[in-house]
Amino acid sequence: MSEFPKSRLRIVLAPGVAFGPGKADLLQGIAETGSIRAAGNRLSMSYKRAWNLIGELNRNFAEPLVETEKGGAGGGGTRLTPMGEAVLARFRAIEAAYQAAAGADIRALQALVRPGDAE
Repeated sequence: MSEFPKSRLRIVLAPGVAFGPGKADLLQGIAETGSIRAAGNRLSMSYKRAWNLIGELNRNFAEPLVETEKGGAGGGGTRLTPMGEAVLARFRAIEAAYQAAAGADIRALQALVRPGDAE
């Protein structure tokens, strides 16, 4: 068993609208690279899958989270909108609060797992 077990927080915001670490990591990758393709590659995700997730995010929130610029002589680019930055920051804050609040209980639960059965 690892010192700290893995847990993943997925929040269902409305029927059919969920936000979790995969979408957060995709947004963070876009913020850091300026590219949907590069962000998807970091996550071993196809460009099509990454593009579809961005479309889903942009449709599900009150304002788009990601903006793209068409390529050309200067090249295109992708960036988070202020709403995208706010959603990502809020989710990361929730993740940190969850880990801080639940860490001891998660480790206690992990201690109850039969040795050799932990994933």
